[in-house]
Amino acid sequence: MQDVLVRVQRGLKNYQPGSMQGWLARITTNAFLDDVRRKKRRPTDSLPDDPDWVLPPTAAADVALDQVVLPDEIQSAILALPDDYRAAVVLSDVVGLGYQEISDALGVPIGTVRSRIHRGRSRLRDSLGPLLSEGRT
Repeated sequence: MQDVLVRVQRGLKNYQPGSMQGWLARITTNAFLDDVRRKKRRPTDSLPDDPDWVLPPTAAADVALDQVVLPDEIQSAILALPDDYRAAVVLSDVVGLGYQEISDALGVPIGTVRSRIHRGRSRLRDSLGPLLSEGRT
C-alpha cells in the first residue's frame, strides 16, 4: 500500500485528467506485478517451526567446555610454536577447519597451509614426546 501511495504522489504531476479510478487501478496493478517479480528473483523461505531444522542440537555447556579446553601441557606446547605454525595447527586440529578454509582465513596458498600444519605437528610431537610415551594425554 505504501508503495502505491508513493507512486501516486510521484505521478500526480504527470496525471492527465481522465479516469482517476483507472489510473489508480493501473498503479496498484503495476506495484503488485513488480512485487511478484521481485519475489521470484529473490525467493525467501520461511523458517520451519521445528528449531532443530534450523539449529542443530548442541551439547550442554559443561560438556562443550571440556571438549574445547586442552590440558596445560598441550597448551604450553602449542604456545611454544612459531605464530605461523600455531595458527595453522589450531585452526585445523582445534577449530576443525579444512585446508581451503584455513588458506582463506590466513591469506596464504593451500600448499603453505599443509606444510605449516605438518611442521607444527612435528614440533608438537617432539615437545610432547615424553608425555605421549607415558600415556598421559
